Amino acid sequence: MKALQKVGIGLALTVISACGYTKPVDIGFIGTMSTSFGYMGAGQRDAINLAIKEDGGKLGGIPVKLIAEDDGFKPGAAKQSAERMLQQGVHIFTGATFSNVVIAVAPAVTAKGAFYVSSLAGPSEYAGKNCNKNFFSVAFESNSHSDTAAMAANKLGLKKMVLLAPAYQAGRDSLAAFKGAYKGEILAEIYTKFDQSDFSVELARIRSLHPDGIFLFEPGGPGINFAKQFEISGLKKSITVVNTIGLDDRLIAGSGNATQGYYLTTQWTPMLDNQANKKFVASYEKEYNRRPTYWDAVAYDTARLIGSALKAVNGDVEGKPDQFRKALEKADFKSVRGNFKFNNNHYPISDWYLAKIVPNSKGKLDYKYISSIATNHTDPFAPSCKMKE
Repeated sequence: MKALQKVGIGLALTVISACGYTKPVDIGFIGTMSTSFGYMGAGQRDAINLAIKEDGGKLGGIPVKLIAEDDGFKPGAAKQSAERMLQQGVHIFTGATFSNVVIAVAPAVTAKGAFYVSSLAGPSEYAGKNCNKNFFSVAFESNSHSDTAAMAANKLGLKKMVLLAPAYQAGRDSLAAFKGAYKGEILAEIYTKFDQSDFSVELARIRSLHPDGIFLFEPGGPGINFAKQFEISGLKKSITVVNTIGLDDRLIAGSGNATQGYYLTTQWTPMLDNQANKKFVASYEKEYNRRPTYWDAVAYDTARLIGSALKAVNGDVEGKPDQFRKALEKADFKSVRGNFKFNNNHYPISDWYLAKIVPNSKGKLDYKYISSIATNHTDPFAPSCKMKE
């Protein structure tokens, strides 16, 4: 049995509950910190640890301990980790880089009355009729980064599109959402393997279809591989790429100049002009000697959200679950993304922007703000959520 990796920060790790006994406030982080997607989960963990360090080993003034474990991008392994942590008395869970992991883990967590506060994945299953009072998604519902991409494609005047995504829940959600908001013609929906490295067959099909644009949702290593091969193919000269928040600094750097000219829709960039974001980016760069990605920014928000709720119950999550839930719903923290609040289904209501990858003043590829895409954007499943108390 793999030992849990304990990465809590600070020497003081206990709080005095309202009942007068002493207990640690543990937060279980289960994320993908290995494989070609590992930097995403590791970055989330680092961002949460940064928030803990900034608060002197605490969140919301309550001493905490982060218990982190790598799921290796295996839902079964993630579920086993969660079950072990539940047996150890953990009542707050976060992490989950991918939606298939959330779907495997969240039922076990919420069935025990514990809280799952997703720092990234937001599967549609929990957004509608199956919403759960103890499940919160801090990033987005899987449709939101894709229907906004369709709005961008409409705005850019792209009349014929090919859609490309991995064959898993978030990939299917993404393409379905894009189709729902796009006003042009869908020439093809192409589903790829998760760890795919060779896209020659897909590129040949795209070439034969002569689209105006491609909607691309390929996070992590496969996104780098596709970008390089798309550049080499010469198709980039005549086809516009509309991407999502998956187009992060690592992917841009790993692709060389291949992503130059790509468009993307996002809730956040490092240049977003608000005080909380400026402080976060500077602090993250100082601590880790690299610029944070979108994944890191949302995980930092997650830590601040959890801290606000811990403060409201003085750390007594087990004894005051209803108060803790209401504090999470209130979202009383300064988001690095600017405007932030929860909808009735515990998924975010947030603003989305259109950006383009172009050289900055130093000649390095970077994000350039183009325009607002959606304000106070919500997912389509919220009306179906009848949250049970």
